[in-house]
Amino acid sequence: MLTDEFLNWPIYSFLKEEKRTRLEELLHSLTIHHNMSCDLYKNLLIARDIKIENKFSLENVPFFPVRLFKLFHIQSINSKDVFKVLTSSGTTGQVPSKIFLDKETSNFQTHALVKIVQEFLGKNRLPMLIIDHPNVIKDRNNFSARGAGILGLSNFGREHVYALKEDMSLNIDEVNDFCERHKNTNTFVFGFTFIIWQNFLLELERLNLRLNLQNSIFLHSGGWKKLQDIAVDNLTFKERLNKVCGVKKIHNFYGMVEQVGSIFVECNQGYLHTPAFADILIRDPLDWSIKPNGEMGVVQVLSCIPKSYPGHSLLTEDLGTIHGEDNCECGRLGKYFEIHGRIPRAELRGCSDTQVSPTK
Repeated sequence: MLTDEFLNWPIYSFLKEEKRTRLEELLHSLTIHHNMSCDLYKNLLIARDIKIENKFSLENVPFFPVRLFKLFHIQSINSKDVFKVLTSSGTTGQVPSKIFLDKETSNFQTHALVKIVQEFLGKNRLPMLIIDHPNVIKDRNNFSARGAGILGLSNFGREHVYALKEDMSLNIDEVNDFCERHKNTNTFVFGFTFIIWQNFLLELERLNLRLNLQNSIFLHSGGWKKLQDIAVDNLTFKERLNKVCGVKKIHNFYGMVEQVGSIFVECNQGYLHTPAFADILIRDPLDWSIKPNGEMGVVQVLSCIPKSYPGHSLLTEDLGTIHGEDNCECGRLGKYFEIHGRIPRAELRGCSDTQVSPTK
C-alpha cells in the first residue's frame, strides 16, 4: 500500500533489519503501482519475465537503467496531472533526462530534502550564499538539475545572495558585503562542486583574496568528473576552500535529478550516508550480482519518493563502494559509502558537470 509514512521516519536511526523490512514493503508497493500505471515499465518487467505478485527482497527489486529517462517519455500519471518537469542539464550533443512530477511527488521531494538537510544545518534558516547566478531558476515550471537543486536548498536559507553574475564571473562586491554583514553569525553556502572550484575558489585565489566564512556550512554536489580530470580530489577541494574562506564544515552530497529528494550527504568522516527512506546496492557490471562491502561496482539507488514516474529503483552509471553499515564513527546508522566517478565512456550528466567552460 502506498503511503507517505516514510517522511516521518528518523533519518539515520534505523538498524539494518528494521530499515530493510520497511523499505521492502514500500518498494514492492511502488513496483505494483508503476506496473499498473506506466506501460513502458510494465513492458520492461514482462520482457525480463519478472513476476510482481510476491514481495521482493531489497536486492531483487527490479531496477530501471537511469539512461532510459533520456530516451523515453516515462511517467505514471496522466499528462493533465503533470505539475513540474525536471531536466538534467544537457549540453550540446547530450540528451537530457526528463522527469515528470505531480504535486504529491514534488511535495515528497521537498519534505524528504528538509528532513535530510536539517540533520546537517539545523532547523533555523541561515543567511545563504549561493555560488551560482540567479537566472538559473528563472523558469519555475521547467527546471534543470541545477535550478532544482538551488531552489530546493534555498528553502534552508534566508537573505539569499548569488555569488556569480550571469556570465559566471565572480560578483565580488556582493560576496564581500555578505561576509561583512554576517561575519558573526552562522551562514549556509551552497553550490555545485565544479562551479565552486572554477568560478569561485580559483578566482579568489587569482585575485589573492581571503573571505571570512569560518562560521559557514558548505554543501556542494556534482562536477567531480571534471575535477578528477584535473587531478583535484575531495581532500584537496576542502583544503583549498579552508585556506581561502576559513570554512571547516564542508559536506559533499550525492544525488541525481532522477531521484530528487533522496540525497546522500557526506559525514565528518568523509563518507556518504543513506537516509532511512533510500538505499544503495553495488552490482558487478559483468553479471549484475551484488558486490560485498568493500568492493567497487555499479551503483543502484532505491528510494520511496518517486510515485509519478518509475524511478524508485535505478541502475546509475556511477561506480561506488559500500564501506559498512550501522557502524560509521560519525554515529549515523545505515550504509556509508563513496563514489569513485562515472563508468568509463559514460556521458557527462547533471548539474555543474554540464556547465560549459568559458573560452579565453
